[in-house]
Amino acid sequence: MESLSKKSNISKLSLGGILVTLGVVYGDIGTSPLYVMKSVLYGNGGIQHASENFILGTLSLVFWTLTILTSIKYVCITLRADNNGEGGIFSLFTLVRSRSRWLIIPAMIGGSALLADGMLTPAVTVTSAVEGLKLLPVFHDLFGDNQRNIVFLVIFIICVLFFIQHIGTEFIGRLFGPIMFLWFGSIAIFGIVNLVENPFLLRALSPHYAINILFSDDNKLGFFILGSIFLCSTGAEALYSDLGHVGRKNIYFTWPFVKICLLLNYFGQGAWILSSRNNPAFTLTEDINPFYQMIPHSFLVYGIGISTLAAIIASQALISGSFTLVSEAIKLNLFPRLHTIYPSPLKGQLYIPAINRILCIVCIGIVLFFQSSEKMESAYGLAITVTMLMTTILLFNYMLKKKTPIVLAVITFVFFLSFEISFFLANIIKFFHGGFVAIIIAVSILFVMYLWDRAHIIRMRYEEFVPIKNYIKQLTKLHEDPEVPKYASNLVCLSKCPNPEEIERKILYFLFDKRPKKADIYWFVDVVVTDEPFQAEYSIEKFNTNHIIKIQLKLGFRIDQNLNVFLRQISTELVKNKEIEPQTNSYSIIPNRKLGDFRFVFIQEVLSHETSLSAWDSFVFNTKLFIQKFTASPTNWFGLDTSDVYIEKVPMVIGHSNRVVLKRKDREIGNK
Repeated sequence: MESLSKKSNISKLSLGGILVTLGVVYGDIGTSPLYVMKSVLYGNGGIQHASENFILGTLSLVFWTLTILTSIKYVCITLRADNNGEGGIFSLFTLVRSRSRWLIIPAMIGGSALLADGMLTPAVTVTSAVEGLKLLPVFHDLFGDNQRNIVFLVIFIICVLFFIQHIGTEFIGRLFGPIMFLWFGSIAIFGIVNLVENPFLLRALSPHYAINILFSDDNKLGFFILGSIFLCSTGAEALYSDLGHVGRKNIYFTWPFVKICLLLNYFGQGAWILSSRNNPAFTLTEDINPFYQMIPHSFLVYGIGISTLAAIIASQALISGSFTLVSEAIKLNLFPRLHTIYPSPLKGQLYIPAINRILCIVCIGIVLFFQSSEKMESAYGLAITVTMLMTTILLFNYMLKKKTPIVLAVITFVFFLSFEISFFLANIIKFFHGGFVAIIIAVSILFVMYLWDRAHIIRMRYEEFVPIKNYIKQLTKLHEDPEVPKYASNLVCLSKCPNPEEIERKILYFLFDKRPKKADIYWFVDVVVTDEPFQAEYSIEKFNTNHIIKIQLKLGFRIDQNLNVFLRQISTELVKNKEIEPQTNSYSIIPNRKLGDFRFVFIQEVLSHETSLSAWDSFVFNTKLFIQKFTASPTNWFGLDTSDVYIEKVPMVIGHSNRVVLKRKDREIGNK
């Protein structure tokens, strides 16, 4: 409850909430000025080919992209599709999955693409920021123009960033807000200083220039310039994903400030380009970044420093967001169970060591593969267009579920879909310039999600459930049998049957047939992950006994499944309410202990050789079982490290058995 109160306090509109929002939500989109205009110039052949018409069109495209995709779609519309205050593509999926089973497809595609983007973002932003050092004479004199020095420094920063994840970032997180406020204020001032020299660039607010540049000879890329323009909105999805961390009001209040600062900087870069395009010092230089070039020379060190800090904050936000996204996917049964650590008192602060290692290795690999930010930018953005498309599909279904007039829902859907498909097609050419890296990452993650979902469907299709009431007499007889040694005072079996009156047949087989298991109380616990992110409820069925209890835990997809703590709470409440008898403990150092020992039983399934499945389904199931060997054990996942846990492996027969039935044939004895 304490963590939830902290969360609700942050979500309220306040100075603290505003600073947290600036530090958490806008890291990715806030650092886009580092590379957007640079990418536009690079794709158009350099600064010498930047005409006034080209700059007006580019700035107009940036303005309307931020307005349509970020302001209208995400801030004004999508933020309203919250799941009890939580946002993100998986939260949106939980709101609409009751409409149709197929909606899991866009959820998995969007989630995997968003994770792939989270691996690219630290590499792109940190490299773009650090490359500003090449403009410093001191750095140039010491290290020259060797790009390898930049690569080594970027890798060092990335390694440090991932290393600190295990100790938590609560303290550093407190600095994020003020630093990002300073960042946005700085880029706005740098933009204004240059914009005052050419205020007529404000004409670019007219959509006429955006449409005209797509068909102008000044634009050498034509329609495909949208691939570079799209980079200005790559952090839009984070506004929705971080809704639960900061609240809708804080985003509404801060976005206008952030947008104005971003636009002032973009327009300032445009003004600098127009004033410097005929300068021989720049026309002969291939590596030009308007963001750094427009900063007054006396403030260049400050600009590089604050840019690097902003890039680190943006990377940290994406890393933390990846942990949250994976955690939600695990709870929705779309990802393997991975060991999760909470390094700080805040519930939103979680750390998944396996994901941290994978992110670190992939980010370093991306830096080594691409070497420079120009090449990274050529690959960046393709994955996030896919996420936006999938969000639009889910958002359309949400509008239909909320009884939005069909005409309005269809118009909204077609409007945003047309824009996002345009950006997707413009980004397709990035596939051959390094975009395949992001696609390979996204497809790999998607394949794991598909495996987990498909294997779950196969297992549930052939799972055999039986009514508990049919076995009450047998359980009671075993419970009272003096000749059978007691297996445990409290025997807890984890069930996956949502029906409170049924249980898996294999659990009863374990209790009766594989050496009878006598206990004072048999607890059958079923954990149901609900669509409400922070729901924490339970219900019980006792079958008119004091020794057979079926518990159904309803936990939201953001709640840690700490079974040991929950069961202790439930059992204590049942004793207090006199619903079960207290258990005597002759040997205990805990005064007034009401219950004896708890023994937890998990039944692990192993695919039997007698199983008859299609070749593909057999591959899916065996691959899942193989991956499970490297994931968190049930003991770690349910917080049972200090408890008595027994894992029973049982063969699982799925489909029709191919067992051969032997026929007896007596040997004929002939006369000799």
